[in-house]
Amino acid sequence: MRIALINENSQAAKNAVIESALKKVVAPRGWEVVNYGMYSADDKAQLTYVQNGILAATLLNSGAVDFVVTGCGTGEGAMLALNSFPGVICGHVATPLDAYTFAQINDGNAISIPFALGFGWGGDLNLEYIFEKLFSEPFGGGYPKERVVPEQRNKKILDGVRATVFKPFTDILKSLDKDLVKGAFAGEKFQEYFFRDAKDEAIKETVKALLA
Repeated sequence: MRIALINENSQAAKNAVIESALKKVVAPRGWEVVNYGMYSADDKAQLTYVQNGILAATLLNSGAVDFVVTGCGTGEGAMLALNSFPGVICGHVATPLDAYTFAQINDGNAISIPFALGFGWGGDLNLEYIFEKLFSEPFGGGYPKERVVPEQRNKKILDGVRATVFKPFTDILKSLDKDLVKGAFAGEKFQEYFFRDAKDEAIKETVKALLA
C-alpha cells in the first residue's frame, strides 16, 4: 500500500511528527509513506484545506496512492473538501475508535484528523494509536462483525450513488479555478512523486496541461 501524507498551512509544523507516527506503524508492513507536504509552516507552497481536497482526489483517482492521511485544525474542513470529489471517501478521525470503525464500517480511502484539537502532551501517541487501529485489519470487515453483510451492502449503495452524481474527474479538474489547482500542485515534491507513481494517463496529461 502507498499512503500519502498531506498537511495544510495551519498544521504544517506537525508534518514531521505525523510522518514519524505513520511510518512507525506502516513501515513494518512493507507499506510506503509518500509525504506531499506541507513540510513546514514556511514552505513556499502554502496549501489550504480546500487544496488538500484537490490534491488528495488527484492522487487517489490517478492511482498514485492507495490511501490519504490529511487533516486541518478541526479536521472538518479537510474532510468536507476531500468528500467533494469522486473516488474519495474520507472519514473524520479523532480517536483510535474512530479510525477502527471508519475502516471496518465505511471502508474509505482517506482520513482527516483534527490536528489542533487536544494535541498536547501525548499527541504523537494518539496519532500512533489511530494509525494502529486504522490499519489493524483489512478494511470493510464490519463492526460489530455480525453487521458485515448490511454494512458492505450499504457501502456498495453509497458507491453507486456517488458514481451517478459526480462527473469525470478530469472534467472537474479542468473546470476548477486554474490558480487554485496549480496551487494544490505547487508542493516541492509533487511533480517528482506524482508523475512517478500515477497510473491514469488521462489524469496525468490533464495535470501536465494545467501546470504548463
